[in-house]
Amino acid sequence: MSKKPYVIGIAGGSGSGKTFFLKCFLNDFKENEVCLLSQDDYYFRIAHTMTPEENKLYNFDLPSTINNQEFISDIKHLMNGRTVYQKEYTFNNPNAEPRLLGINPAPIIMVEGLFILYFKEIADLLDLKIFIDTDEEIALQRRLKRDLVERGYPESDVKYKWENHVMPAYKDYLLPHKSLCDIIIKNNTHVADDIIKITSEISNKLRSSVLGGIEI
Repeated sequence: MSKKPYVIGIAGGSGSGKTFFLKCFLNDFKENEVCLLSQDDYYFRIAHTMTPEENKLYNFDLPSTINNQEFISDIKHLMNGRTVYQKEYTFNNPNAEPRLLGINPAPIIMVEGLFILYFKEIADLLDLKIFIDTDEEIALQRRLKRDLVERGYPESDVKYKWENHVMPAYKDYLLPHKSLCDIIIKNNTHVADDIIKITSEISNKLRSSVLGGIEI
């Protein structure tokens, strides 16, 4: 790639709807036009060594749980036109076999995660910062639905982590950077069309400005 890729940061707390937002966004582009690097795949892999009680008490919502140097290195590799390889994070599921993800460089690079604005070296690489904002009670209900149904966690564990880990981390490491974002999206809706409309508007602008060869 002769032109510098356009790097977009997508930040939002747990339950904000980042995953659905990203899915809608990616659907607006061809595979060779955009790539995604997720902070989740850069957790230090220690969960499989823990007992259930240790896992409950361990705070995964801290910047120190992320292999930040590898995360930054891979972003830069993509920016320099190099494919990166990373094992997917299986969210403490000892029975899941992690896939080796091959992420190819693209004109638009999307970087998502809780700490991407907190890590200054990452924040400085971002051309566009998007913040997905959600009311706390709605975010909690989404988190409960995900962790109870999809990951099989006990409700008491989910609520413990929410009160003691998730919300303190959100307020300490993400919320202070909200005002510095270029786009703030309020996502309290349960209507898919609302988010699809927003992602389509952003995608159309990027298609004409970035992929069309005009500086944004």
